[in-house]
Amino acid sequence: MLRVAEYKAFTDTGQQRRHNEDAFYARAPVFAVADGMGGAQAGEVASHAAVEAVAAGLPEEGTPEDRLAAVVQRANERIFQMSREDDSRAGMGTTLTAVHVGERDVAVAHVGDSRAYRLRGGELSRLTEDHSLVEEMRRRGQLTAEEADEHPQRSIITRALGPEPEVVVDTHSWAARDGDVLLLCSDGLTSMIPEAHVAEILREATGLEQAGRALIAAANRAGGRDNITVILLRLEEVGAASGAPEAPTLVHEALAEDAEPEPAAVEVGAAVAAPEEDEAPSRQRTPRPAPAERRPAKRRRRRRRGLIVLIALVVILVPVGIGAWIASQAVYFVGTTPDGFVALYRGLPWELPAGIDLYSRNYVSGVPLQEVPQARRATLLDHQLRSHDDASDLIRELELGRLTAP
Repeated sequence: MLRVAEYKAFTDTGQQRRHNEDAFYARAPVFAVADGMGGAQAGEVASHAAVEAVAAGLPEEGTPEDRLAAVVQRANERIFQMSREDDSRAGMGTTLTAVHVGERDVAVAHVGDSRAYRLRGGELSRLTEDHSLVEEMRRRGQLTAEEADEHPQRSIITRALGPEPEVVVDTHSWAARDGDVLLLCSDGLTSMIPEAHVAEILREATGLEQAGRALIAAANRAGGRDNITVILLRLEEVGAASGAPEAPTLVHEALAEDAEPEPAAVEVGAAVAAPEEDEAPSRQRTPRPAPAERRPAKRRRRRRRGLIVLIALVVILVPVGIGAWIASQAVYFVGTTPDGFVALYRGLPWELPAGIDLYSRNYVSGVPLQEVPQARRATLLDHQLRSHDDASDLIRELELGRLTAP
């Protein structure tokens, strides 16, 4: 039986759009990407409505393909209704590509030109066909694949959710294998870089996160003319060998640590604690004083003073600490992640004892440290405090390959 071993999802506005009209859903066993279209941010409304329909859940009855298709139809009805109720949203629509990972198969439901791919044994296969003008021309033999990739009208789609009260949904299923990697993406990726480059990035990446960030960065370097969304998921056979202990062993260890003593252990403890009475029954015993009598008044006063001091310190230090934290969140700095990618951090570049960090990761670029010009590293990664815009612009320039000299 197969399952989703891990998944990563990324979305980026790109270089030339002001708003991100892509949306995605990623929660095993269902994943989906939607790319909205329409003026006055109506595309954003449409894509989010599609994803919300997926998030609401699949019907209980039917095959995975039937259940996915039902969700897509439900999303189409909702978007069509919204477009009729608001003139500013007239004609809005969205693509939607969704997959369901079953025990042995992967089911796909698809409308538009967002895509699903499978990487198996280093070979990248497309699992969907674009509902677009140039794809129709390519299928009829009017364009070659290379001409279709460069055609100026390649973004014109012939099918989408929303424009009509009903929509035709393409559904397919494929047998899955241990180790398969699935890629769902909007055309902001595939319109910028060819499939051969996508395959190369996936093969060379050391993990899903590195692969996803590298794909986003490559699309931005190529121009980033559209929003870019990428979902990557890796499948594994349940019970496949791994270096981690099996789950039952971990459960048993946890129970052993938290379990109460067995009755025999309690009885032995009582027998050890009682010999004083049994061995010297005639000894005179001094009655135990009441708890209040045993506690010296001086100790009570000392504890009371300590409690007052502690409360005073809390009253003084907590507001100061909160104020310092709020102030630290207004500054940013550029650094690198543990796996060697240039990243934007929010806060102060300090680490306190007990593992407390005064910063948090805000954005991770797809640029590994090795690609940063040596002459730039000292000034770029000096942890200088910057405004958000200044630091973001710096990383964006780096992603576009424009930072070549100090």
